[in-house]
Amino acid sequence: MGSSLKMQVNESMLSFVRPDVGKLQIVLRGNWRTGEELPPVADVFRQIEQAPVTKNVAFECSGLVGWSSVLITFLINTIDYGQQRDVSVDRGGLPQGVQGLLNLAYAVPERAGARREKVRTSVLEQIGQEVYAFWQGTQEVFAFIGEATVAFGKLLRGQARFRRRDLFVAMQECGIQALPIVSLISLLVGLILAFVGAIQLSMFGAQIYIANLVGIGVFREMGAIMTGVIMAGRTGAAFAAQLGTMQTNEEIDALKTMGIPPMEFLVLPRMIALAVMMPLLCLYADFMGVLGGLIVGVTVLDLNFMAYYNQTTDAIRLNDMWVGLFMSGVFGILVAVTGCLRGLQCERSASAVGEATTSAVVTGIVSIVIATAIITVLCNVLGI
Repeated sequence: MGSSLKMQVNESMLSFVRPDVGKLQIVLRGNWRTGEELPPVADVFRQIEQAPVTKNVAFECSGLVGWSSVLITFLINTIDYGQQRDVSVDRGGLPQGVQGLLNLAYAVPERAGARREKVRTSVLEQIGQEVYAFWQGTQEVFAFIGEATVAFGKLLRGQARFRRRDLFVAMQECGIQALPIVSLISLLVGLILAFVGAIQLSMFGAQIYIANLVGIGVFREMGAIMTGVIMAGRTGAAFAAQLGTMQTNEEIDALKTMGIPPMEFLVLPRMIALAVMMPLLCLYADFMGVLGGLIVGVTVLDLNFMAYYNQTTDAIRLNDMWVGLFMSGVFGILVAVTGCLRGLQCERSASAVGEATTSAVVTGIVSIVIATAIITVLCNVLGI
C-alpha cells in the first residue's frame, strides 16, 4: 500500500486522500447546501489528472452534515468526467439518499438530440423565413377580414350571435371613458398648431390667419389622426389584451366548443362600438383643437374673440368636416381589426399577451398613417 498522501482543497468541506497508486479518495465534509461557499468541481478534475494516473475514485462521507441538489450536481459532474477519462467511480461510500438520486439520474438515458447546438442561418435563409412569415401573416389578415365581413353580413340579416350588453359596454369604454385623454391631447394639439403658425404669420402681421391654420388642420386631418392614435394606444391595446388573455385561458376554445363563433360574439361588438364612437370622438376633438387655437389667439396674440370666431367659421368648409369624420370612421375600423386580430393570434403564455398588445398598437398606428396618406391623395385627386 502506498503512502497516505492527504491534499487539502477546502479543509472544512473537501479533501483528497491517495491510499494507493492509481486510487483517489474524495472526502466530503460539512454542509453541502445552496448558499454555502462550495469548492469548485475543477479541483476534482485536477486531482484526477495528476500523476500517477488515477484509475479508481471513491468517496468518504462520514463527516457530511447536510446536502442538497448542489451535491448531486457536483457528483454528476465528477462521475461524467471520470467516464470520459476511463476512471472507475465507486459510489458505495455515498449516503443512501444520494445514491438513490444518482441512480434515478442515470436510469433514463439522455434523449438523442436533446442538446441542440445553435445553428447559424445564412442571410438568404433569414430573408426566406421573413418573406414566408410576411406571406403567412398577410393570409391571416385577409382571412380575418373575410370572417369579419361575413359576421357583419349576419348582423344586417339579424343572425349575428352576440350580447347587446357587450356592445353597450364596449361603446362606453370607447366613448365616454376616452373623453378625458382625447380632450387633453386635442387641446394641446390646437395650442401647438397655433404657436407654430404664430411664429411665421406674425412676421407678416397676419396673426388672424392662425384661425384658418388651426381650423382647417384640425377639422380635416389632425383631429382624426390624433383621435385614431389615442384609440390605438388605448382601446386597440385593450382589445388585444382582453382577447389574448381569453386565448391564454382557453375561453375562446370553450366558445368554439359550445358552437358560438368568436368572431360574432367577441369581435363584432368591439368593431361596431369603435366604428360608431370614433366619428363622435373626432368631432369632439375638432372642437377641442379649435378651442386650443382660440386660447392662444386671444390670450397670447391679443386677437378679438369674435374676429377669431368669424375667421374660423369662414375658413372651415363642410367638406373639411366630412373628410375628417370619414377618416375617423376608417381609423376606428382599422384599430378594432388590428386589436382583435392580434388578440386572437396570441399564443398561450403571459409574455405572448404583452407581445400581442404591443403588436396591436404598432400595427394600428402604422395602418392609420398609411390610410391617412391614401385618403389625402384621393381627396386631392378628386378635388375634395
